[in-house]
Amino acid sequence: MTGPRVKQDGRHYQKGPMYVAWESPEFITQPYPVVLVHGGTLQGTEWLDTPDGRPGWAQRFVGAGFVVFRVDRPGHGRSPYHPDIMGPTGPAFSYERAREVYFPDGGGETQWPFALDDEAAFDAFIAAYGPMPVDLAASQTLDADRLAQLLDKIGKAIIVTHSASGPSGWLIADRRPDLVAAIVAVEPMGPVFGHTPGIGTLEWGLTAAPITFDPPHDTPDQVRQADPYSLKIPGLQGVPVALLTGETSKFASFASSIIPFLQNAGALVNHLDLPALGIHGNGHGLIYERNSDEPFEIVVQWLDTAMGTTDPM
Repeated sequence: MTGPRVKQDGRHYQKGPMYVAWESPEFITQPYPVVLVHGGTLQGTEWLDTPDGRPGWAQRFVGAGFVVFRVDRPGHGRSPYHPDIMGPTGPAFSYERAREVYFPDGGGETQWPFALDDEAAFDAFIAAYGPMPVDLAASQTLDADRLAQLLDKIGKAIIVTHSASGPSGWLIADRRPDLVAAIVAVEPMGPVFGHTPGIGTLEWGLTAAPITFDPPHDTPDQVRQADPYSLKIPGLQGVPVALLTGETSKFASFASSIIPFLQNAGALVNHLDLPALGIHGNGHGLIYERNSDEPFEIVVQWLDTAMGTTDPM
């Protein structure tokens, strides 16, 4: 997806394009395509082969009969970034931060796909990470704008997010409510109004970028001061949402504030809490951990139910 032309010092540049990869099964059996939106400082490769060599969720969705679109969010992976055009970058992603997020001390993680003392494997894992724009709201706005362009081309789709791309799911529903069939938010960024060190703050509740409420709110302070039960988001009205969380991740604790916020907004929310479903030991990287096929099957079963109640037209 192309970005707009911007002018600096008498020359024109493109701002924030978004790389999109596409794959289809030989026989398409599902009514809607899936759009996979990677998390944090990563790139679309996180949906591909797992660190221990198994097919990732991108391949699994294709095998289940879905057309799959896999994006590199603007400024990540194969979507070019230049600070003169998109603004300064935030901090680099450190090895220490990775350990805090994916297998914190005492966290009980048992599904990580390689030994915790395998430094070569850890090097390969960290190699995929890059910085995010320092302005989280601007970054989320770019994500939502490009994803809206994508849906305008491909039609109604299922949006699957992970971690820091969770807000992109809420924002694309705000921009293209008629083109979002369902949202699967895997360990989404939170809590409501939360601050993530080195990344930013969700000033508008679920997002750092502005989102549309009814009745309208013009500033983040108005949203914070409003009666939580009054915070309706028209773009999320009636949208099936699955919130998928693992057992050992700090991100799982965010569900306790995100779910009621989404419910008040008008979304049809199901919490797919893996330990409650008998799947144990997963952390924040559950989409590529050793048992990643188990939560994938949970998601596909949920989609079968959610799409079964929705007119594919």
